Amino acid sequence: MSVVGVASVVYGVDDLDEATRYYEDVGVPLTERTPASSTFTLEEGSTVVLRRDGDAALPDPWFEGPGVRETIFGVDTAEALDELVSGLARDREVRRSEDGVAHFTGDDGVPYGLRVYRRLPVNYSPDPVNAPSRIHRLNQSRKWRTRARPKVISHVVFRVPDAEESFRFFAERLRFRLSDISRGLGFFARADGAPEHHTIFLLQNGFLDASEQPGFHHVCLGVEDIDELLVGANHMQRCGWRTDIGLGRHRIASSLFYYLYAPCGGMVEYGADTDYLDDSWVPRIWAPDFGVASVMAELPPFMAERAAWDVEFIEDYRPGDAGPFVASEPPGAPS
Repeated sequence: MSVVGVASVVYGVDDLDEATRYYEDVGVPLTERTPASSTFTLEEGSTVVLRRDGDAALPDPWFEGPGVRETIFGVDTAEALDELVSGLARDREVRRSEDGVAHFTGDDGVPYGLRVYRRLPVNYSPDPVNAPSRIHRLNQSRKWRTRARPKVISHVVFRVPDAEESFRFFAERLRFRLSDISRGLGFFARADGAPEHHTIFLLQNGFLDASEQPGFHHVCLGVEDIDELLVGANHMQRCGWRTDIGLGRHRIASSLFYYLYAPCGGMVEYGADTDYLDDSWVPRIWAPDFGVASVMAELPPFMAERAAWDVEFIEDYRPGDAGPFVASEPPGAPS
């Protein structure tokens, strides 16, 4: 009985038309549109829901401006849902809505939900990769795409007041696993029934910018490979959407990334080729400047100097451990 991933992200937005246009450009199918909301459904069955700010269906704002106001995690069985809800209800209000979602607030004040969710398999067929003396694609070109079509919600990211305390809540109350720690920057956690490196990243508010406030940072949508990622990036550029970060690969999680600012708040990340984990994984603690990126297409200022190798294993970790894990915080961490 497990949490299997992100079933829905629910935005509160200022301009529903602009936010809807953005997600259509991202490449997620629009499956329902009303005067008050837009719903996009990915092939795995997860949804992105855009609601006008002030909609009664939204939880109370917990940060200023637009962004993801509630993240709903999927649970594989009704029995597992009831068990998790019973545990949560010991010390907080849990409200069940007519659609079967159990709504609650984490210890950090962030609204979440749980619902029964069958994560559907998706149809991916990555092209074989050629290398000298390793021919895996003979007399065959790679697929020629015109649009990215994300099929999964890989993870969500929030800036929180105390990243370790937020992680402890997920480990103790929702059975999440520790994947990795970026020292001082935050905690990567994986739902116990999800294979991707992380389902949520809890980013320590103020570590990158002392003026920041807690809030939504980004959602990652999974695509097949670097070709689909770049096709999506090019299409979004042609549509006028902006990035300041560009293409790269994280060292933590090994994943390819491309981030785009969103009129519905925060950013959307195209992601591909992440690490997949199970409970035999040994988490690591990384220096932020070493773990954030291994390569980028355009070298940003914080990567002007090569980062020193700084990573260690948490050798005594057992699945479900909740800490303490935090080491000292180095000054001048990169964004």
